[in-house]
Amino acid sequence: MEVAVSYSSNSHAKFVVYNALDFKSIACWQATSHFRMRHLHISLKFSCKKLKYSKMNRALFVAINNLEQNENAVRRNRFYRRMDAFDMPENQFIKHFRLSKPLVRDLILRVSRHIPAPTRRSAIDVQTKVLLALNFFATGSYQLPVGSNIYLGVKQSSVSRSLAEVVEALNQQDIFSEWVSFPRNVAELTRIRAGFFEKYNFPGVIGCIDCTHVAIVPPKKDDLEYPEYLYVNRKRYHSINVQLICDSDLKILHVNARFPGSTNDAYIWRNCAIEPLMRQLQNNIPNSYFLLGDSGYPLRPWLLTPIQNAAAGSAEENYNMHQTRARATIERCNGVLKMRFRCLLKHRVLHYTPEKCSKIINACVILHNMCIANNVPLMNENDDEFDMGIIGHPLQNNVIAGNNPDLVAGRELQRRLVQNYFR
Repeated sequence: MEVAVSYSSNSHAKFVVYNALDFKSIACWQATSHFRMRHLHISLKFSCKKLKYSKMNRALFVAINNLEQNENAVRRNRFYRRMDAFDMPENQFIKHFRLSKPLVRDLILRVSRHIPAPTRRSAIDVQTKVLLALNFFATGSYQLPVGSNIYLGVKQSSVSRSLAEVVEALNQQDIFSEWVSFPRNVAELTRIRAGFFEKYNFPGVIGCIDCTHVAIVPPKKDDLEYPEYLYVNRKRYHSINVQLICDSDLKILHVNARFPGSTNDAYIWRNCAIEPLMRQLQNNIPNSYFLLGDSGYPLRPWLLTPIQNAAAGSAEENYNMHQTRARATIERCNGVLKMRFRCLLKHRVLHYTPEKCSKIINACVILHNMCIANNVPLMNENDDEFDMGIIGHPLQNNVIAGNNPDLVAGRELQRRLVQNYFR
């Protein structure tokens, strides 16, 4: 007995069981395949004279069984293609994509004008591209977890292209500036200052500042501006040192993700756009608005740090206690950002150029602020690998004033706050 399989030009396939002497057709089925064959004709032909009845039954059973398996596979594939991620329960949707359903729909509308229309090469619609990117931000992996595969079953190359397009869209100025912006007027400054005072009883604060490291793969060594060795931080892994400023609600007011991991926090601060704004604000409205930072930053009247060597039980120690409590908001903000978008965790490691890694970080900051503004719950997940990426740095010499008038003014503001609020 032989089995012959032939395919015709119109995608028909014939599976024929026969012997060489005598043929007699006993069955014919037709099935439809969504992927490779429009119609599948199966004809079983055999010789009644040469084949025993038991062999005929076996051949017939095998053919029918194979046909049923093929039809079941077709049904499953059709079912997967019809699944809509928005049919998920809300908590499961947030677990996979971190944003709520209404927020994702709004995001799709915002980025659609910046994402290329589907083509023959990439026929993926904008909704799927956004969901693929969100799932990557949430997990740090191209491999779709069980549960989201049935909604987003696409190749890894498609995920990569979708991620690139969504990241570029989120970094467009009209979207970025809408969701990440430092206070631009007195009303905004006053609102943020009131939030810190109500929660921490510390006057004048309009933000807390700190840096966190996001791990990346070693970049090319031939980069002239930032060679590979500059990305090796003090813990000996490659990273970008990301400066964040947040308000009392953990909303990120500013992000600077352009500097290599070996760069000192104070250097990033001196070379960011916010430092001259704070200096100007101090000149226009003295001693009214300032940031809080740790001892790695230089003391200034627009950036207050802890008082070094404060005596136990003193008003200076009370100042330090309130300053530390208020400044903890930036540490919580950093933790929430990385717990929500786990692609930023140390052990996930972004496998892109530093420039693209910076854009991914910016995209996650935008999405973080969208979640904060819309009260999207954080789906906690146990992760033994969790590392906020905070690396200690040398203390700034804020004790000896020397000839630096800004340091003198900073110490004077500290003294007034201690006398008026923390005695």
